[in-house]
Amino acid sequence: MDGELMPAAAPAKPKTERRSRTEPLPPYNVVLLDDNDHSYDYVVLMLKEVFGHPPEKGFELAKEVDANGRVIVLTTNLEVAELKRDQVHAFGPDPLIPRCRGSMSAVVEPASG
Repeated sequence: MDGELMPAAAPAKPKTERRSRTEPLPPYNVVLLDDNDHSYDYVVLMLKEVFGHPPEKGFELAKEVDANGRVIVLTTNLEVAELKRDQVHAFGPDPLIPRCRGSMSAVVEPASG
């Protein structure tokens, strides 16, 4: 081994401690808007199929949207809220109301507090 050069070892990389801090996603409300072209039965069924609300809860929300013109049906993160709004818009017309031509309307709004 006389005169032979040994390969140099790579310097050790200092370990850096990573602290992953997950910030909570801001909440958004899915708000169902009232109209006169959908029956309570339609609203209750749509709320069950899209949001998983039991019929009793769906009926209470249907009464509230009818009385107040709008009702919060879900509070979640923005991505899920937009998906659920789109599912409301795609639910289709109410077969019990002949003049009904389409789905109910819903909007996504930042949740306060």
